[in-house]
This record gives sequence, structure tokens and C-alpha cells, in this order.
Amino acid sequence: MYTNKDLNDAVTQGTFTQEAVDKFKSDVAARKESAQEDNENFRLVGGFNDIFVVIACVLLLSSSLWVVDLQSKALSYVVFSVIAWGLAEFFVRKRKMALPAIVLLLSFVSGVYFASMHFFSYLSFNQASMISAGLAGAFTYAHWLRFRVPITIAAATGGFIIYVVVKLLLNYQVAQDFILALLFTCGFVAFALAMFWDARDRRRVTHKSDVAFWLHLLSAPLIIHPVFTGLGISQGNESLTSMLIIVSLYVLMTLISLIVDRRAFMVSSLVYVIYAIFDVLKVYGDVSYGLALTGFIIGAALLLLSALWQKARAGVVARLPEQVRNYVPVIPNS
Repeated sequence: MYTNKDLNDAVTQGTFTQEAVDKFKSDVAARKESAQEDNENFRLVGGFNDIFVVIACVLLLSSSLWVVDLQSKALSYVVFSVIAWGLAEFFVRKRKMALPAIVLLLSFVSGVYFASMHFFSYLSFNQASMISAGLAGAFTYAHWLRFRVPITIAAATGGFIIYVVVKLLLNYQVAQDFILALLFTCGFVAFALAMFWDARDRRRVTHKSDVAFWLHLLSAPLIIHPVFTGLGISQGNESLTSMLIIVSLYVLMTLISLIVDRRAFMVSSLVYVIYAIFDVLKVYGDVSYGLALTGFIIGAALLLLSALWQKARAGVVARLPEQVRNYVPVIPNS
């Protein structure tokens, strides 16, 4: 029997390519007509060596930035980006280390952006930021083609969303009145993009599933925050009706999480649900009691759902139209 770690080690040693391992996993899953019991897996830290490498990379990058900055600030960011790319050639492309891959990607892209901002500082801020964002996006795409770091697509999408939102707010004052709707729309677009990647790997055995994971993690707060903020949660709306609405919305988010087999929506909206329930219970009792009861209710419900996740998901997905089932992750043993 071969474990995923054995296959990852084989990729690291150059025995197999990552593409060959992904195809092997996909073929095995298809032959067995089954999927892993818990499909929402992603590799962030393979061991303490990942953390060790990240610390070393941060020290090297920050030191290089400081040393070259004494000569030229623009050049310092260029050197910063070049070093980040060079480190990725070994630790990402050859060693397949997940956490360093994320840190080096973000370092590279931020270095490109700030280097561009300094090179085009003679232009207006809006013009310089537009050109810098475009160059950062182009280099992000080049980084993706070279290293295929799963978080790259989500990072590029998040950067584009920030750029669009900021530009609209700076140029159109009326956009401030529609900021919640704008964020919700951006979140929905990110969610649709995540489902596009999920649909391409319904058994979650290739890197496409990891790409979708980070996109779901990006889309969830963008969708959840405008919805709950629009209900006036942060303004102290502590009526029983508002709590029932919030709990109903959380049930809806849970159903979505079950259908797409992603827990991001539940986690993102959890803080709002806890705050709403606690706020109402506080009116009818002391603070400590309300907090303890809130934690007990939410914790027990989440643990029960976690224990019965696959059974609950199978029951929900079975009731969906076939056209929808063809785009969501498969049910284990189905």
C-alpha cells in the first residue's frame, strides 16, 4: 500500500511528476468508484521544516530589502522579487513545500507591485497604481504557469476585487451607498469561480481541488459579511426576531456547505451567529451565562454535524436535481 506521503516524497525526489501522481490518484478513485471519507483536505504544513524554511526565507528577504534600500528603494523591491522567485525554484518547484510556496508567492507579487509603484512614481497615484496592478497581475500569471501554487488564483482574484472596489470608491461617491451589494457581488463571482474549479475535480484528487479551497475561503466572508451587516448585527439589533433570522440564514449556509462539501461558509458566518445568540441571551440573563449557553449550543451542534457530515450530505445531495449533482463533489461510495 502507498500513502499520499509516499507519493509526495516520490515527487520531491523526482521519481514521478506531480501531473503523473494527480492522474494516478484520479484513475484509482474512478476505478474504485469511491472518494475519501473527508474530501476537504489541503496541505499547508508538511512538517516543522516548512516553518523553519519560512522563517529563513523571511529573514533573507527582509534583510535583502533593507540592505539594497540604502542604495535604491525601487531596486530593493526588484531584488526582493527576484530572490523570492529564485527561492521558489527550489523550495516550491523541486521540494513541493506548501507553506513556503504561499509565503514566496505573496512576497514575489507584493515586490513586483511596490517596485512598479516606485518606478512610476512620477505619474499620478491612480495611474501608477493601475499600471502596477496590471504588472503584478501579469507576473502572478507567470508565477502560476511556472509553479502552480494553489493559492495563486485566489490571491489574484482577491487583488482584482480590492482594485475594483477601491477604484469605484475613489471615483464614484455613490459607490459608498452600494458597498455591501458590491462586496456581495464580488463574493458571488469568487464563489462561481471556486465551483468552476471544484467541478473539474469532483473527486478531489488533484491540485484543482486545492485551488477551489482557497477561492471558497475568499468568497465566504465576501458573501457572509454584507448579508449579516445588512441585518444590522453590528448596530446592536438584539431582538428575538433578528436572532431567528440569523439562525435561519446560518441553516441556509450550512446547507450550501453540505452541498459543495466546503465548511468555509459555516466558519465565516459562525462569529455572527454566536454574537446574535449571545446578544439576545444577554437580555434575559447575565453575560457569563449567555456566553456559556451560546458556546454549548453552537459547539454541540457543530460536533454533531461533523460526526454525521457525510450522511447528512448524502441526504441533501440526493434531493438535488441531477444537473446540479453533476457539478458538486461526489458522495463517498457512490
